[in-house]
Amino acid sequence: MTFSLIIPTLNAGDPFLKLINTIKQQSLQPYEIIIIDSSSTDKTASIAKDYGCRVETIACRSFDHGGTRTLAALMAKGDILLFLTQDALPADSSTFKRIIEGFVHSQIGAVYGRQLPYPDASLFGAHLRLFNYPDQSYERTYSDKQQYGIKTAFLSNSFCAYRKNALEKIGFFKNNLILGEDMIAGAFLLKAGYSLAYKSDAKVYHSHNYTIWQEFQRYFDIGVLHHNEPWLLKELGRPEGEGLKYVLSEFRYLISNKKSYLIFYSLLRNAVKYIGYKLGKIHSLLPIRFIKYMSMHHGWWDKL
Repeated sequence: MTFSLIIPTLNAGDPFLKLINTIKQQSLQPYEIIIIDSSSTDKTASIAKDYGCRVETIACRSFDHGGTRTLAALMAKGDILLFLTQDALPADSSTFKRIIEGFVHSQIGAVYGRQLPYPDASLFGAHLRLFNYPDQSYERTYSDKQQYGIKTAFLSNSFCAYRKNALEKIGFFKNNLILGEDMIAGAFLLKAGYSLAYKSDAKVYHSHNYTIWQEFQRYFDIGVLHHNEPWLLKELGRPEGEGLKYVLSEFRYLISNKKSYLIFYSLLRNAVKYIGYKLGKIHSLLPIRFIKYMSMHHGWWDKL
């Protein structure tokens, strides 16, 4: 199978050169690299062109989490479409090889890899990666929703490969989503009879050190997604149970790292996330000026 590497970019800065050099070192090289650049004002596009990437420039305001990825997918010629974000860095030279090896049978529609925290990740940023990306690989089908609920459809477009003909069958990525285009695609793939695989030995570095306010904004946007796509929760199950598992796991992580004094701060962070999520679920009752202030993706609201 051939695979196309797709990277959406916007002012990726100096780290983008490091990413390109890391891609050069991969033992398995993509058939093509497609860069969808949202009119960067730095050297992102020129660096990509110098390396021989196909660069497609779009207006910054026209970027859409799902629509832009669909645009790239329609351009791509590979059997597998590997999506990488500009802030994700392959951890070793076999990263691409291992994720492509995850397509062990024709019913696997998508494979996502493990995300490791960067060395400068905070304890909270590091725990999030360890919780969502364990060291055991697995494969899940639609019937697994009874056990795993909404997490059955979990994918991450920071480092995720899709079988192109499977994406074609579900109409590629859904347009006009505030975020979550990966999970929505995962849910559609499961409903279409495909399975989703997690390949723990295919690794990238990718983490964020969000402030409490940024956590609030992100979970506000997740609430907006679940309000606008109610079928997702009806189909797979509600997220609250998974949230409790996460909080308890974070407590254990802090204690094991001799940072038990941060448990109160952890409670505060998670309470703020919960409030943000609940407000996102009822965003249609709120004034637009407040909505835009509380949302991480301010520009999305301007397109409505």
